[in-house]
Amino acid sequence: MRPRQPFLDWAAQVDDSGLVPNVEGEQTVYLIPQFDDDNEAQKVLGRVFAEVFERELFGWHTDEAAWPQNRTLALFRKWFTIELHSVLEDLCDYELVDDEC
Repeated sequence: MRPRQPFLDWAAQVDDSGLVPNVEGEQTVYLIPQFDDDNEAQKVLGRVFAEVFERELFGWHTDEAAWPQNRTLALFRKWFTIELHSVLEDLCDYELVDDEC
């Protein structure tokens, strides 16, 4: 996912430091349920977008009162460029661990 201009505008509005997310910088990658085709991928996106949207907002500004109130899939698509990939290769020799658990 990469932020688009509406997200950058919001970030600049809620943070007066002059910092905004770096569109070309390091991005967050989310592992989502497996899908077999684009139609199924869109269904999965419809199920997970709300959590991803909230995580992206929280990553920039923790005051939920400043978040957009009507966070629809359409708004999510306007605020982010989304890339869905069907393959993930794990080259690590150790088990992945969720550090939030």
